[in-house]
Amino acid sequence: MADLQKLFSVLCLATLAISQDMPYEELLAQIQACPKECNCPQNFPRAVYCDNKGLKSIPKIPPYTWYLYLQNNMIETMPLDALQNATQLRWMNLNRNKITSDGVGEGVLGAMKHLAHLYMDDNLLSTVPSPLPVSLEHLRLSRNRISKIPASVFVGLDKLNLLDLQGNKLMDDAVTEMSLKGLTNLVQINLAKNQLSSMPLGLPPTTTQLFLDGNNIEKIPADYFKNLPKVAFLRLNHNKLGSSGVPKDIFNISSMLDLQLSHNQLTEVPVIPSGLEHLYLDHNKIASVNGSSVCPVSVDALHDSTNESVPRLRYLRLDGNEISPPIPSDVVMCFRLLRSIVI
Repeated sequence: MADLQKLFSVLCLATLAISQDMPYEELLAQIQACPKECNCPQNFPRAVYCDNKGLKSIPKIPPYTWYLYLQNNMIETMPLDALQNATQLRWMNLNRNKITSDGVGEGVLGAMKHLAHLYMDDNLLSTVPSPLPVSLEHLRLSRNRISKIPASVFVGLDKLNLLDLQGNKLMDDAVTEMSLKGLTNLVQINLAKNQLSSMPLGLPPTTTQLFLDGNNIEKIPADYFKNLPKVAFLRLNHNKLGSSGVPKDIFNISSMLDLQLSHNQLTEVPVIPSGLEHLYLDHNKIASVNGSSVCPVSVDALHDSTNESVPRLRYLRLDGNEISPPIPSDVVMCFRLLRSIVI
């Protein structure tokens, strides 16, 4: 009877290995090496769940793990020995722990040649970890204590397309062309809620989403977007932008779709690009809106209802300003596709 049960267990594991496209020997080794503090579901054998366990250290991780969940613990260090077998990791979540920069073992991350997603939000890091895996695609380090980005830390990270550094202590001297060098395929960068007083330099031309809310930015250089031809989503809410520091046509970029300038000190509406669909100008100091000065196309073009140059604006927020309704008719005439205006 015992032999039959053993045979049945082997057959079950063999079937599971086939269904998971995983060699039987690897599946068996993975299950046997599962840390007692963690959960290793047999129907998802490449994942190891060690989240919400009150852990103070990282247990030894099985060798064939692809997905590792360690969030919501009290982990302070990332020693090399705990992760030295986890060379196949694709995804690692270490959010909401107590990891310091000194606690990240030398070379522990660089050795993970397949790691694509690294999440270390809400820890105690003071600098961006280095070296990082060249395979990295998403790096989330929000709400730490980061004040430094080591020079050339991103060099060689050709696959990195998302970088989240919001809620840290970065100042202008930390975000430079040298510190951002290597981000050749970056799509989204989040630098919101830091201590920046000027627009960050050195962003790659691939940048599509730029989030800078909650800083102390007062002006935007006239040629700032010259080398950023793909910016489509720009957030500058809760800064110190005044109209004197914002060139009138600075946002007149063909790629721009969503522009957020809420809670600043603007007194005028900037020129609105034809392709823009959402514009947030609420809680500024704007007293009036002049259609002829903000409309990106001529009146003649507007008479042709089939003209592709008709502005695409669909949503406009102007509440919290000094504007009294109604909206001027020339504004409504220009932005005829508007579906919602908040004033």
